[in-house]
Amino acid sequence: MSGKPIISNEPPRTGFTFAFFWGRVVMSMAILGFCLAVVLVALFNGQTMMSVKYPSIPNGVSVFLFFFFMAVVGMLEGMQIAFFAVAKLPADERGTSFFGNKTCDLLFKGNGQNLPGFMIGRQLTVVFSFFLVASITGLAIEPGQGNNIFGISDSAQEFLNYGFHGAVITTILASITWQLAASAFPIAFLNNPLTYVLLCVALFLEWTGLCSGAWVLARVFKSALKLQYDEVYVGTPEERLANNHGDKELTAAQDVGHLAGGGFAGHLCGSRDALDGPIASKDAIDEAA
Repeated sequence: MSGKPIISNEPPRTGFTFAFFWGRVVMSMAILGFCLAVVLVALFNGQTMMSVKYPSIPNGVSVFLFFFFMAVVGMLEGMQIAFFAVAKLPADERGTSFFGNKTCDLLFKGNGQNLPGFMIGRQLTVVFSFFLVASITGLAIEPGQGNNIFGISDSAQEFLNYGFHGAVITTILASITWQLAASAFPIAFLNNPLTYVLLCVALFLEWTGLCSGAWVLARVFKSALKLQYDEVYVGTPEERLANNHGDKELTAAQDVGHLAGGGFAGHLCGSRDALDGPIASKDAIDEAA
């Protein structure tokens, strides 16, 4: 996916392992295609909960809202991964464009409080969007009336009415796909202008104070469990280096672009989190010393 060779200790898939892996992929794509077909046919026929809860909204608009809110949730899911992937990178390696730099400046400015603030606003937006998507994908078809979707049996229609097809669609298309892409290309997500717009929206929602209780509960949680910074458990970078356990020197170009662990293995791994402010580059640290 990232265009780079996959580094793995596992041997290439062959025989049964190869068939089992791709068999699951084909099965997943087939199920996803069926779920999408169910939702789209139901939307165009006015057989979803949108026609019950919001009868004034045309079917075509419901289709647009379905993909719009899926994209919003997907962007927010990917932004979360991208932000944490670059949080440990030196400040001069984060953004490579105008909007990438503006996003990083806003996200990590001051003591870095905007990063957890984004998490609060992001979660509020995601939950709001998921409730709307649930109404869009939920079916309003009563079994036994002769209008089952695709002419399936009443028992199958009853199963679809539980909404599991919507869960499959949102999990794959509005969540995991975006997260995997962001873990491989976090800098590309940062450079996207929509990332900056959604960051501002999330921070505004956090600023309203609707979920400010999360700050208090987090502090109580930290005190109750006596949580400490990473240095307490693994030592500072200098202490680890003195004990021959120095961190790997990985730049953004070396570390990002991988689906697993992208952005988390730089030379600052184990240092304080983004709440302590922007992280300077290694050269800047050496000059200050």
